[in-house]
Amino acid sequence: MKILVTGGAGFIGSNVVDAYINAGHEVLIADNLSSGKPENINPKAKFYRIDIRSEEIRRLIASSMPDVINHHAAQISVPASVGDPIFDAGVNIIGLLYILEAARNAGVKKVIFVSSGGTIYGDADKLPTPETYPARPVSPYAIGKYTGENYLRFYGKQYGLDYTVLRYANIYGPRQVPYAEAGVAAIFMDRLLSKKPCRLNRYPEEPRGMVRDYCYIGDVARANILALTKGTNEILNIGTGIGTYTIDLFNAIFESLKRNFPELPDELKAPQMMPARPGDMKMGCIDSRKAEKTLGWRPEVDLKTGIELTVKWRLAVNGKKATKGENR
Repeated sequence: MKILVTGGAGFIGSNVVDAYINAGHEVLIADNLSSGKPENINPKAKFYRIDIRSEEIRRLIASSMPDVINHHAAQISVPASVGDPIFDAGVNIIGLLYILEAARNAGVKKVIFVSSGGTIYGDADKLPTPETYPARPVSPYAIGKYTGENYLRFYGKQYGLDYTVLRYANIYGPRQVPYAEAGVAAIFMDRLLSKKPCRLNRYPEEPRGMVRDYCYIGDVARANILALTKGTNEILNIGTGIGTYTIDLFNAIFESLKRNFPELPDELKAPQMMPARPGDMKMGCIDSRKAEKTLGWRPEVDLKTGIELTVKWRLAVNGKKATKGENR
């Protein structure tokens, strides 16, 4: 199967590309490298440095005629979307429309669209939250993702375009960058390895921080493989169904780093408490039983194991940098 992965040089997209290639598929990557990294690009994939808001993406889809488009390219930061909602909409809504128009004209068989189970339900009063719960987005980022889902429904009904929407929880794992709320695990690791104190954003009534559903990248990559042939016109949560306070995530990271990096100062064990940021949800945790029924998918990596795997990857990367004199 020929698959075009937009955002395939980014954290999640590159892991999905690797999974597709390991499964024997032909993969093309479209990424403008605004946040993706060249070192994430699988050498077996064909790479095109393209912005999804350009005519170039239409030409690439028309000429390559992929069977499936997996759309990971996005503006990923909730706070950034609050600060610049026009830019957010330009990437996450207009960019998607470029993809969908090109897909229908090229006869693409299916689009896999990455949405946000971590933000789209708002502060739901039912946790874990199922797909049947009404969308109540409270940030431009979440609004954009929900708008994208509705455009997919239109293209499905109007043009018969097959699609699967994957509503991700908060994803973490190897290659994650210390950027945006979704990158909080990477932010904690970066600061601790630099022997700097961490900051924990919270609302006054909850000193433990926000509640989030943290799902390991390897599990997410498996969901993307299954979605190639299953989940027609379905919206599916991809998460663990387990809510974790930010302080508990921090503690898991600190303990794993301390085991593997003994020089870590003990005084960094207490993060600085900071106020919540604009657009921050208090609680988020999603029910993925529909994905189990539809895709045959369920999460396999628990938080402690996933953090340990990520810490060891990060330390290995730092070690490689140190040998090149890049890490001071």
